[in-house]
Amino acid sequence: MNAKKHTTEDTETEKDQAAVERDRDKDQPTTHSEITHADIENASGQAESAAPAENPDGMDAACRREISVEIPAEVVDKHQDALVQQYSQQAQLPGFRKGKVPPNMVRNRFKGKIHDEVMESLVPQYYREAVVKAGFHPVSQPRIYALEAEPGQAIRFKAAFEILPDFELGNYKDIKVEKPNVAIAEADVESELKRLQERQASFDPINEERGAEDGEFAQVSFQALPKDAAHEAAAEKPAPEQPAAQPVQMDEVLVEIGGANTIPEFSQNLRGAKSGEERRFDVVYPEDFHDKRLAGKVFDYAVKVNAIKKKTLPELNDEFAKELSQEFQTLGDLKQRIREGMESEQRHQAEHAAKEQLLEKLLEKQDFAVPRALVEHQIDLRLERGLRALAAQGMRTEDMRRMDFRRLRDGQREAAVKEVKSGLLLERIAEAEEIRVSDEELEQEISALAQQMNQTAEQVRQKLTEEGALERIRGRIRSEKALNFLYGKS
Repeated sequence: MNAKKHTTEDTETEKDQAAVERDRDKDQPTTHSEITHADIENASGQAESAAPAENPDGMDAACRREISVEIPAEVVDKHQDALVQQYSQQAQLPGFRKGKVPPNMVRNRFKGKIHDEVMESLVPQYYREAVVKAGFHPVSQPRIYALEAEPGQAIRFKAAFEILPDFELGNYKDIKVEKPNVAIAEADVESELKRLQERQASFDPINEERGAEDGEFAQVSFQALPKDAAHEAAAEKPAPEQPAAQPVQMDEVLVEIGGANTIPEFSQNLRGAKSGEERRFDVVYPEDFHDKRLAGKVFDYAVKVNAIKKKTLPELNDEFAKELSQEFQTLGDLKQRIREGMESEQRHQAEHAAKEQLLEKLLEKQDFAVPRALVEHQIDLRLERGLRALAAQGMRTEDMRRMDFRRLRDGQREAAVKEVKSGLLLERIAEAEEIRVSDEELEQEISALAQQMNQTAEQVRQKLTEEGALERIRGRIRSEKALNFLYGKS
């Protein structure tokens, strides 16, 4: 195979093209199209018969549609002539003044660039017009194929894309779920009151020359270093997604000697310790330890005991209630508020579970395909939420990068399909029941988001507007209202 020789003339042509691009780009607005240059390049050179094989683009067959598009030759020629005129005015070629380069020379010198610009301008435009004319509403990026673009001829191509499924709602009003009957036992209130009492406890130094005993607290500072060698000898090599062990250092930590939630090694090694003493010991964390940064690892702890303290609980009486808040005059007022809060939380949890059950029953009555593009987007959202949660727990970015994302995506697919189907069903129900979201309801949601983000409502509204997210939020509220409508009918 003979390689093409790169000549000085080629280099000059590339420089000329770059100069023209810079001059023209200053006067051209930035545009965005659903069809990219890469889409057109991938389709170039395919014959008319090069139709895509069965499901080559991952689209769902039931939601997949395609159109054939033709751009008339006279339109192509007119667009090319306009581009040649622009290039002629701005091109700087040896032997010619700027703006005096003959059109034929411009066509030859900038042939490839002019062809690309014609395609990037006309293909997206005629694709959109063909989609509107056919009455389609694509929800996915189009795949361009069977592209023909011969000089002097019409441009022809085919485009495949996904649309929302068409399905019958059926009778959705007859779905029944058991509504929760919330009842708070007195023992539950007393248990919560006890937790409040524990939080208000005071810790007072023990001024005795003796070591810490069970039930007392050692106030300590410590530094913990991971023992990688010991861990590797005692266990198999951790999975790639397992976060690497990091040093831990903390000051003024209270450790209850013999406490139910105290790591056994701490109780064993600090029992009998006096203020000012230092202890050194290893802690082997089990594989199922709640903190994944420590799970399955061995740490070498260097601990200094700063003080020995005892816990004193306040008496549960009216004064205790008043110290918590001026809203409470008696202990009975506090207990009533605790009961109301627990009832509200339990009712919310029970209703959430009942609504999930309602959606499951709704899905059982419906069987329809969903666009692959929507499913993939939902998987992205689920993974994004999961990664944010892992980051909040302390997982490092480099540890996240070692995860098997293909396996993670596969694991999210079934739930994502259900969420997409549920969303489509609730949208259709909202349409059938003429459920609307008022501007006031949208503003309430924006205000709630602003409070969560510690920003003003105006700032949040502007950001959502710039991101095109206002209608998405309106749609979410509408779906929630549709679900509440179903729940009220059940």
